[in-house]
Amino acid sequence: MNAILKPGLYIVATPIGNLGDLSPRAAEILANADVIAVEDSRVTAKLLRHIGIRKTMVPYHDHVADGVRPALIARMGTESVALVSDAGTPLISDPGYKLVRDARAAGIAIVTIPGPCAAVAALTLAGLPTDRFLFVGFLPSKAKARVEAIAEIATIRATLIFYESGPRLAATLTALAQTLGDREAGVAREMSKMFEECVTGSLAQLATRYAEAPPKGEIVIVVAPPGEPVAATQADGDAALAEALTRLSTGRAASEVAGRLGLDRRALYARALTMKI
Repeated sequence: MNAILKPGLYIVATPIGNLGDLSPRAAEILANADVIAVEDSRVTAKLLRHIGIRKTMVPYHDHVADGVRPALIARMGTESVALVSDAGTPLISDPGYKLVRDARAAGIAIVTIPGPCAAVAALTLAGLPTDRFLFVGFLPSKAKARVEAIAEIATIRATLIFYESGPRLAATLTALAQTLGDREAGVAREMSKMFEECVTGSLAQLATRYAEAPPKGEIVIVVAPPGEPVAATQADGDAALAEALTRLSTGRAASEVAGRLGLDRRALYARALTMKI
């Protein structure tokens, strides 16, 4: 049994770019843990070299999590297990919550070591309202599912936070503009690194910018809440439907307009069917 750390699960936040952001407490936990559960051993090995230690690592990511979780839970009864992701706070857009859930059910002690989080870092850079926000994570890759997912959250009165990859950025910004309206937004990348930037503007402006020059790496999109709602008329709905039907199927057009204008989707769908005749 480790003389310094008691047996249990230690959730350790790691840097999102700048290795100097690793907290002294996080470094101490990693140095003294019996084993570290990692997303990618190559990434974590670089971090461990930075603090001058070598440790036993076991994989814990989407492809193996269900298979290795029982053994990890068993080890926590007598050993200290540190959980890290490649960057940032574990459990945010990764399967770590299942490990915490099962550890809690087994009566295992759980300790969190807070630190960097890309979603919160981007929120602080964008200059958009921070009193209420919703972390959405990655949107679906397929266009239909992506529009439906955006429509579900269109009326939520909170700043929205999304994760995205460089190659998909422009398409996602375009889908957000079409479904949410042309809200103010920010695109944050390379956070905590030398070339950190957060480009702000309307969703349409940002979509145009990144269509011409797709960035590399992982990105955080921050979108302003909707403005004060104004009751839409049937004429507003008809006009929006007519435009949406030029590029979307009937169902997707109804979903998009419903989300954007706050109108009933079923009524819009029925109206769209008559407009296509």
